[in-house]
Amino acid sequence: MKPDFGATADDYRRHRAGFPDSLFDRLAGHGIGVAGQRVVDLGTGTGTLARGFARRGCRAIGIDPSEALLGQARELDAEAGVEVEYRVARAEDTGLAAGTADVVAAGQCWHWFDRPAAAREARRVLHPDGRMVIAHFDWIPLSGNVVRATEKLIEAHNPAWKLGGGSGIHPWWFRDLAEAGFRDIESFSYDVAVPYTPEAWRGRIRASAGVGATLPPEKVAAFDRELAALLAERFPGERLAVPHRVFAVFARSGQPR
Repeated sequence: MKPDFGATADDYRRHRAGFPDSLFDRLAGHGIGVAGQRVVDLGTGTGTLARGFARRGCRAIGIDPSEALLGQARELDAEAGVEVEYRVARAEDTGLAAGTADVVAAGQCWHWFDRPAAAREARRVLHPDGRMVIAHFDWIPLSGNVVRATEKLIEAHNPAWKLGGGSGIHPWWFRDLAEAGFRDIESFSYDVAVPYTPEAWRGRIRASAGVGATLPPEKVAAFDRELAALLAERFPGERLAVPHRVFAVFARSGQPR
């Protein structure tokens, strides 16, 4: 499956919940994303991580192959009153100078990369004691909850989508960093409930890899109608409390300077 998130850029901008402030607070406690650092955000999309770091005084550069998503990121930055430099490029070949970044980050996107190549590129871009962080903010399917019901509907409409049933913890990323030569690997995770209106949840799902980023428009519309009916029947009300898990794994690039 090769999703094109640019095809759903408007829903992506309006409905995909950004990382919570608590993630940046916790990372700062580990020396990641503190004021003055130069942060490169791979697969930045609409700039969720890059913008969060910029708000905290970092000099952020967002890398993404989709100009449509970067256009949305620039608009969101203007609304937030921050500046991020964006470049159309791939995580595996950023075009940035070697040894110039304090932090390389990847939020909600590591699984879409050629992971060994992206890890090598991250080490190349980082200075000798730079930091790498891979972060996720995943919905959590539980028996009978709105997430699991939604995932079942995605699977029915798009059998190629195989990303359901996750726990929000990504153990393979530890190996990716270790095999690329990173050291002092650590991680943390914690849970938060994200409030959505039914309409916003539908927009969030349209902006997912299994729906708007891979299905043609007529199939997206058919899926959305079924999701609206499912929500009205099984999860009525003005608000949905959707369980999410924040996960981050981080490491140093090499020997200290």
